[in-house]
Amino acid sequence: MRRADRLFHIVQLIRGRRLTTAAFLAQRLEISERTVYRDVADLQHQGVPIEGEAGVGYRLGDGFELPPLMFTQEEATALVAAARVAQTWVDPAMARAIETGLGKILSVLPPAARVSAEALTMYAPAMALDDSTRRQLQTLREAVQARSKLRMSYRDLAGGATERTVRPLGCLYWGKVWTLSAWSELRGDFRGFRVDRMSSVTVLDERFRDEPGKTMADMLRRVEAERRERPAQ
Repeated sequence: MRRADRLFHIVQLIRGRRLTTAAFLAQRLEISERTVYRDVADLQHQGVPIEGEAGVGYRLGDGFELPPLMFTQEEATALVAAARVAQTWVDPAMARAIETGLGKILSVLPPAARVSAEALTMYAPAMALDDSTRRQLQTLREAVQARSKLRMSYRDLAGGATERTVRPLGCLYWGKVWTLSAWSELRGDFRGFRVDRMSSVTVLDERFRDEPGKTMADMLRRVEAERRERPAQ
């Protein structure tokens, strides 16, 4: 890779993450961390507002913009494939946003790349999610973003109906079903709920803030710790 291309990719990788370590950049670009430190220093000297330092991580300061990017034919085809698959597994509002965004990308492609991307014969079945689950998923996603508590009517594994009040933390897709990861106010612990078992969901006016021990990151750390503690099969 030419050095100019490498510097461009470093900026792209840093701008796409909250905090980017030299180790991550070195792995992605297949170079040494020492080369990363030198390249970042050169970019800073050229006026690119990269904040941070070696051993901590880097982020891109506000107000920095790069010229519009042009996708290669392979990248454009990959985006079409990803969009078609994603549209069948997300809620209606996000599916429409995917369609609009994809149209904008295709409209600026060179003719050959656009024809190749649109001719891709890769599709996902439209029956992936039923309409009720799609609507519930949209409600849950918007509640997660707004940090709004939820009250739900839920059918447990035995078919019993229960009422739950939760702090929605994130929606997870498992290949066949969507689940909501949440902090249960009743149990005082993390819980997972299948979206297709929710008979009704009400978004409450009460908002919540992230608290230590009750966040999505905390839940993921616990899951990872439990996975490591399990004996090898």
